[in-house]
Amino acid sequence: MIECVILETPADDGAFGIRGVGEPPIIPPPAAIGNAIKDAAGVRMDRLPMSPERVFAAMKERS
Repeated sequence: MIECVILETPADDGAFGIRGVGEPPIIPPPAAIGNAIKDAAGVRMDRLPMSPERVFAAMKERS
C-alpha cells in the first residue's frame, strides 16, 4: 500500500507560499488507458481523446 504524506512547507516563489498538489495525478491515467487499448485492440493510441470512434478508426486503418 502506498502512503501519501503531505508536508506543509511554504513555497518561496508562489503567492502566499501556496503550492499546487492536483497536477501530478492527472498524468498516469491516459497512459494506462492507452496501454490497455493497445493490449485489447492492438492499436497504439497516442492522442486524446481516446474515444471509441477513434479507436475503431485506428483499427480499420491498421487492417
